[in-house]
Amino acid sequence: MAVLSELRYPTTRIAKLLSALVALILFCVVAVASVSGFLLYQILKPARTPASFDLGVMMGHPTAFSFNTPTGIQREGWFFPGLRGAPTVIVSHGYLSQRVDVLTLAAALQEHEFNAFVFDYTAHGSTPGVSSLGYREVGELESAVQALSVRDDVDPKHFGLWGVDLGAYASLAVAASDRRIAALVVDSTYDSPRDMLEIQVNNSGLSGLPFISRFCDFGFRMLNYEYRRAPSLSRELEPLRGVPKLFIESEDKPVLAAETARIALQAPDPKQVVAEHLSYRDMPDDDRKAYENLIVTFFVQYIPPEPH
Repeated sequence: MAVLSELRYPTTRIAKLLSALVALILFCVVAVASVSGFLLYQILKPARTPASFDLGVMMGHPTAFSFNTPTGIQREGWFFPGLRGAPTVIVSHGYLSQRVDVLTLAAALQEHEFNAFVFDYTAHGSTPGVSSLGYREVGELESAVQALSVRDDVDPKHFGLWGVDLGAYASLAVAASDRRIAALVVDSTYDSPRDMLEIQVNNSGLSGLPFISRFCDFGFRMLNYEYRRAPSLSRELEPLRGVPKLFIESEDKPVLAAETARIALQAPDPKQVVAEHLSYRDMPDDDRKAYENLIVTFFVQYIPPEPH
């Protein structure tokens, strides 16, 4: 008790120095925690600029299609009809993106008679909320697959998935647990949402400050505590044996490119790996068209748009 009293009301020089040191440490902890909390908030709840479209005038005549997420919230997507009874390819946007950014790919798939579906993940585009960088998004994508499978104008047993970074993680996780996924394309994927968090913290320029990365990781794990035992994707790939897979490495995202290469190496056959100079969203028109032709050709080869 005497020691605590001395720290609170210091009377000696050493006690005063110790008291100042404790106060400085507490100030630093509070400052680091505050900066980390603000940074984590920005990463998980990024600024949204929802794009609105009139479906009545959009090419391809898409229709609104809603499904319930695992949390019971209704989510609306856009369904682009192809050949009746043909497989459906779900096109998943990436982090800091939204469904309108992948419309040209959905249109290219529809032109080749696939059904195509796009929607916004939580905290992106038209959907509010807080992102989990993949944990909850896996359930959102699985819910979309389930809802689409009961439509009478699609093949309920053959789906294709395409996704980039956040969408790629969700697509790979769903494909590993759902036998209805018959072909898969992942662009710039990662092994765990914590890996994606680390990338975003590093991109912020604040990771050089002491303990910022650790505090952000701790906060992220607490926010997603229910997923604390979720295995990394690279440990869940065996069920994909026999499922055609295309892994795409975007060279302008070197960390994700390396992650994608490592996961592709561990993935069972059949698989293909290709490299692109730019990310899909940043490609000029000619490169984007070539990229979309690559994706369409892959799906035509493995899940041809024939009525089943």
